[in-house]
Amino acid sequence: MSEKKTAKVHYADLWGLREKKHKYLLTNEVQTTKWQELKPVAPYYFFVPKDFALQAEYEKFWKITEIFKMWSSGVKTNRDHFLVDYDKNALTRRISMMVADRLDDEIIKVSFGLKDGKYWNTKREREKIRQNPSWQNQFFPYSYRPFDIRWIFYQPNLIEIGRGGASKELMRHFCQKNLGLTITRQLSTAKFFHSFITTWITDMCLISTKTKETSYIFPLYLFSDELVSTIHESPLQRGRIPNFTPEFLQAIRESLNSEPNPEEIFYCIYAVLYSPTYRKRYEEFLKIDFPRIPLPSNYHSFKKLSTLGKELVDLHLLKHPSLSETEIGFPKGGSNVVEKVKYEEKTQSVHINKEQYFEGIVRGVWEYRIGAYQVMEKYLKDRKKRKLSLDEIDHYMKVAKAIRLTIELQKKIDEVYTKIEI
Repeated sequence: MSEKKTAKVHYADLWGLREKKHKYLLTNEVQTTKWQELKPVAPYYFFVPKDFALQAEYEKFWKITEIFKMWSSGVKTNRDHFLVDYDKNALTRRISMMVADRLDDEIIKVSFGLKDGKYWNTKREREKIRQNPSWQNQFFPYSYRPFDIRWIFYQPNLIEIGRGGASKELMRHFCQKNLGLTITRQLSTAKFFHSFITTWITDMCLISTKTKETSYIFPLYLFSDELVSTIHESPLQRGRIPNFTPEFLQAIRESLNSEPNPEEIFYCIYAVLYSPTYRKRYEEFLKIDFPRIPLPSNYHSFKKLSTLGKELVDLHLLKHPSLSETEIGFPKGGSNVVEKVKYEEKTQSVHINKEQYFEGIVRGVWEYRIGAYQVMEKYLKDRKKRKLSLDEIDHYMKVAKAIRLTIELQKKIDEVYTKIEI
């Protein structure tokens, strides 16, 4: 029997314009190419160069799925154009037409662009709504994209991902007053910007693209089974338990020699995920799996990070008191219709049409990313050909200030984070 040999893996990059690449390929071959030998290691076995020098350090941290007991992907309707809307009244009218006996199934399908398939049959779905006597109570705010709350008709048996299993079970905990951490498992981008806050039922693509990433939700609190036997019950505050594993809580107590409350822990985690140093130092690991969180070794550092994390959460929920006034302006009247979104650095303005623009938006705010999205651009582009309401105009100005303050807060977080003992 011949002796088995371990295969060797070699790697080479070729950057440049097409003409340069063609020339190289025509004049070189395997033997003349300068190769880099790789040594793929478990568990990922990457066939590209990776700098894992910090792996031992990073793996001492707590993986986010070891911190929280329950987590799941967000909701995917596959019919956002029908089940999701900017306007609750418009959405209510659509669902009311679904319920109406006087309208034929074919009319409904043609009117709303609905196609029957594996998970959707218009006749069957209409009957599901009719059989639910409380369907009018199932319109909820919907965390759709960063700083973009819409409305969803959330009857789980109509939702493609969310009709059963972990996602359905998880989302019921957001019919109460709650906080949720949203992160991704893998990245399609080179850098980690993939952390945000949610308080509502949450879309699978809140911070991620539809094809390459998934937004996973980690609630702070879980509510008892009797809290919501059906999703439409009124959101009264009842018994709740923190969604942290006993092992993690024990580690926190031992590390800090104290027992912080659940909100303090949650805010500290959120602050760490927004530390520029943390994001840069562990960027290779943040691309390929859920984040791991270091525990501060003293209560003083923990408390500082937690306080900054709370301020960050308040900014991202647009509840921070400083957002009541903003230097951002919208100086000209007009149609308020978003026609073409364009940023002009010289005037620090974001134009929505030929006449109207937002002013006072610096480039750093304009380019700021949360997850897969350039936030200030995404919000407007999603509303192309729509007339912005006064609430949306005011909302956009608040978001601009919230992002500017986020950038400032990240520097403060870094000042604390870089001094903690890990």
